[in-house]
Amino acid sequence: SKTSPEWRAAMGRGTSLGWRTGIGAKGNEGVAGIVKQMPFSFGYVELIYALGNDMTFAAVRNKSGKYVEPTPESVSLSADVDLPADTNISLTDTPAAGGYPISSFTWLILYQEQNYGGRSQEKAEELTKLLWWIIHEGQRYAHMLRYSPLSEGAVRKAEVLIKSITYNRAQLLP
Repeated sequence: SKTSPEWRAAMGRGTSLGWRTGIGAKGNEGVAGIVKQMPFSFGYVELIYALGNDMTFAAVRNKSGKYVEPTPESVSLSADVDLPADTNISLTDTPAAGGYPISSFTWLILYQEQNYGGRSQEKAEELTKLLWWIIHEGQRYAHMLRYSPLSEGAVRKAEVLIKSITYNRAQLLP
């Protein structure tokens, strides 16, 4: 729907579309299971499912006209763009030359002010330390788990967001 007015008019947009033919399945596991069982079928699953289930996949043309295969590297490259401060961006149809055009971030949603519902300051501090570890030291585990590491720009934006987390309006990380 983002890239094709014809698609938008015929199919709309959303997580569940009114396909005119075929078999639907719920979630990555369901789609992967059906695609693997039905000869000549195709579907869309998260890259980790395609890799983990030894599924074949196709190169998809990105905005710059380059056909890019889905790999952890090409997914990371899709985020090599000017990101908004809140990182709320759709990476589909990325303008990044080597970026896979059907990519997305995974977000964590939490309260900026951590003093709520009897939450201790210690828990709030541990949360911010964990988040900081995830975007720095934790990134070294991405490839072995078949995930895509964050782009440098995404790490910089995440640092600012994590540093904005407070407890009683006091910043938890310097």
